[in-house]
Amino acid sequence: MRFRLRRVRTAKVRLLTVVTLLLVAGCSDPGTPVPVPPPPGETAPAAALPSGSAAAAVTEADWTTYHHDNARTGAAPGFTTVTGLRKAWTAPLDGAVYGQPLVLGDTVLAGTENDTVYALDVARGAVRWSVHLGTPVRRRNLPCGNIDPLGITGTMVYDPGTGLVFAVAETTGGRHTLYGLDVATGAVRLTRVADPPQGELIAHQQRSALTLLDGRVYVAYGGLAGDCAQYIGAVVSVPTTGTGPLASYAIPTTREGGLWTPGGASVRNGRLYYAVGNGAATREPYDGSDSVIALSPGLALLDRFAPANWAADNAADLDLGSMSPAQVGGYVYITGKRGVGYVLRPDALGGIGGQVSQADSCGAFGGSAVAGDVVYLPCTDGPRAVQVDAAGTAHELWRARVAAAGSPVLGGGIWAVDVDHGALYVLDTATGAVRAMLDIGAAPHFASPTLSRGRAYIGTMTGVVAVAAA
Repeated sequence: MRFRLRRVRTAKVRLLTVVTLLLVAGCSDPGTPVPVPPPPGETAPAAALPSGSAAAAVTEADWTTYHHDNARTGAAPGFTTVTGLRKAWTAPLDGAVYGQPLVLGDTVLAGTENDTVYALDVARGAVRWSVHLGTPVRRRNLPCGNIDPLGITGTMVYDPGTGLVFAVAETTGGRHTLYGLDVATGAVRLTRVADPPQGELIAHQQRSALTLLDGRVYVAYGGLAGDCAQYIGAVVSVPTTGTGPLASYAIPTTREGGLWTPGGASVRNGRLYYAVGNGAATREPYDGSDSVIALSPGLALLDRFAPANWAADNAADLDLGSMSPAQVGGYVYITGKRGVGYVLRPDALGGIGGQVSQADSCGAFGGSAVAGDVVYLPCTDGPRAVQVDAAGTAHELWRARVAAAGSPVLGGGIWAVDVDHGALYVLDTATGAVRAMLDIGAAPHFASPTLSRGRAYIGTMTGVVAVAAA
């Protein structure tokens, strides 16, 4: 895919545009990421988008957000049945890639825990440009946690309306900043502080995938591994133009209630559905945690569901917040750490104990894949297939016999990563039997493949690996 800058009208602007591109190109040596100055003060204004920004058209074969689309189906079109795998290339980068890589035409986009965004050539993995956005936070400077250093963790998102790829970088002191980078050049076109509205900055981690909806980027926050210090789960939205006020919603608990699951929000009929982790309350009154919530684009609370045993879930850290809500057929499906699956009505989540049905399921962490009325779950003991029938009853179809606990995706089979052993599996969609397996090296928790045009791209502890399907 080629990226072209729109024409500008004056010779003066043309000259400035050419000079800017030459400077970016000159600094974009693959071995030396382009440094970006830290954002200005706490209420840093966003820069307006320059007339030179260019948007790239998006096709169904592209992967521009977590699990392909805002419903988080994880389904890639055009894949035939996979019977074998081979490694196409490996791209060593300057840090671990926890977020799912994006694919736009002939470019792979990845953000690292060293706060660097890379554009890679899909054919060979060569670096086209790289931009270093700031200094990540070292583990020794965090109150708890298990990522070192802590930089870009949540999956980025591409906006075809502006031609920008958006990433949130955590930098020294716990600052969380949204950056918008031109996909053609890596030039930073937008910088906006997007910190959570309550609690200690350093106690919050931005692990959830970013969501793009109606001209805004939605950024969800949870806590660090260990649930330490004063954090409160929240969502912040920022206009993609870079100007205008932020909006936010915080869970009405005194502490915790994180929105941390890697899949972030799933969207249906303009509503954003988030899973919320355990909160501070372990008895009445209810504090809004251990729930599925529906938010409006303006981040007003529209609806919520919580299990009847929410207090016990909170006390035992067995909440729903570990898996993103799945849009399955006409319903919303959620299962969390306790291993109970709930079927909900999307337009009436049901409040406390108001599910359509419930059944034993599995402890699930991450994002699911969906095809029609079947959801493929990221269970801790390996993927499972569950069908939700027209009446809203869930039926388990199969359990995989491999402990590939990474978030599955769908394309010619079910793709899932065994993060403990660094292996990529492809499973049969009808039975869960193994069709193919390949060693890919150490991968982060909740790793999930990106599928595009017959290949998979997986973030690893050292960069990105590309795998070709046979």
